[in-house]
Amino acid sequence: MNSLFANVSRRAFLAGAASFSTLLLSACDHGGGQTAAGGGSAGVSDTFRSVDDIKKAGTVNIGYFSDKAPFGYVDKDGKPAGYDVVFGNRLAKDLGVEANYISTDGLNRVPFLQSNKADIMLANFTVTDERAEKVDFSLPYMKIKLGIVSPESAVIKSVDELKGKKLIVSKGTTAETYFEKNYPEVTMVKFDSYADAYNALLDGRGDAFSTDNTEVLAWVKSNPGFVVGVDDLGNADTIAAAVHKGNTSLLEFINNEITGPLAEENFFHKDYEETLKPVFGDDVDPETIVVEGGKV
Repeated sequence: MNSLFANVSRRAFLAGAASFSTLLLSACDHGGGQTAAGGGSAGVSDTFRSVDDIKKAGTVNIGYFSDKAPFGYVDKDGKPAGYDVVFGNRLAKDLGVEANYISTDGLNRVPFLQSNKADIMLANFTVTDERAEKVDFSLPYMKIKLGIVSPESAVIKSVDELKGKKLIVSKGTTAETYFEKNYPEVTMVKFDSYADAYNALLDGRGDAFSTDNTEVLAWVKSNPGFVVGVDDLGNADTIAAAVHKGNTSLLEFINNEITGPLAEENFFHKDYEETLKPVFGDDVDPETIVVEGGKV
């Protein structure tokens, strides 16, 4: 059983998410900024922080999941960690500033960018046409499909087997959208956070849970009694960083990092070795997850 994932599984998710959300949201600095073309609607700021603004402030605010190990979580020392965080730390380093991590959930990824609570969103953010109308996505750095995890005593091996069952999903995620669009007959039980969703599965408040296949494959490693009965659902999607709509300077900086020094260093393969392989072991081929140089 992998100690990395075990340290942040189950109930620990809740504590980490709550403490970091409260602490870091209060620490955000949104001074200065550029003005976006057009006008902002309710809750959407017209301004954002450019690369120069961020450098002057000395910090970059990065949204991440604090309850989605091994991609984003709070480690045993109370610090942000995971695959997305390693990427965020590198972006901050190359900007010459400190990284200020802000815990988010699926529903708040877009609003946090639109309201300037976060400059960059690195919360396992799947690129979709709908989201791209509201935020600007960088080149991808990961690829995924959906998976379904269920108790080994009643394994769900296909969507057809969800008939008459309750499927747990997290609000604002690709899984929620996918089932609403393609399988509206499936009964979904929705939760605000991944921690709440996993606890609902553990407590038997649903028959299965659907989210990214990479995550459920990791989760079952430290949660005996559960299996991934479906690991290749839907179309292959990509994960990317996101910024406020129209923040071209920050978007170009991230893309130049991805295609330049990070590609030359094979950065995301090294990130995988550091953060994901200890969880996945040899069961997962990194080439099915990692995107280098923005090229899928």
